[in-house]
Amino acid sequence: MAELTGGPAAAPPPLSGWRDVTAHVTAVWFGCGHVPVAPGTAGTLGAIPLYLALRPHGPIAVAATAVVITLVGIWAAGRVERRLGGKDPQIVCVDEVAGVLVAWVAAPPTFAGLAVGFIAFRVFDQFKPWPARAAERLRGGLGIMLDDVAAGAWAAIVLVVGRALGWL
Repeated sequence: MAELTGGPAAAPPPLSGWRDVTAHVTAVWFGCGHVPVAPGTAGTLGAIPLYLALRPHGPIAVAATAVVITLVGIWAAGRVERRLGGKDPQIVCVDEVAGVLVAWVAAPPTFAGLAVGFIAFRVFDQFKPWPARAAERLRGGLGIMLDDVAAGAWAAIVLVVGRALGWL
């Protein structure tokens, strides 16, 4: 009845045990997903400190971390999705972290590389060109994560082309 009258929606089920807590903290990327406006953008911004810590170690470190975050994110996002009972909950933003790291694998270690990768990723994440749209239809954590990884791959292509043309 509260939903019909504009009142508050029902509270989500409580976190139950260390697995729920770990999945939740990971899926919302340490709170970024709880930002009330544009949590996906907040999650992408939340990836910057990690990228800056990885960047001195080269693109292989960034790529390896993207793979690990993708795999852990599949579990975490899927668990949070099941607990909340809806498809791809808006608070889940670990997918943005994995996706933008995929983009930044191809970025030069400059502010321009970081910015272009960020913007290109956000654009491709919104428009979801193939195979991102198809990946989004996968069930559970796999669908949540892989559409953003695909968007990150498109953004990486933009960065590779920008570097080849001497723009970055």
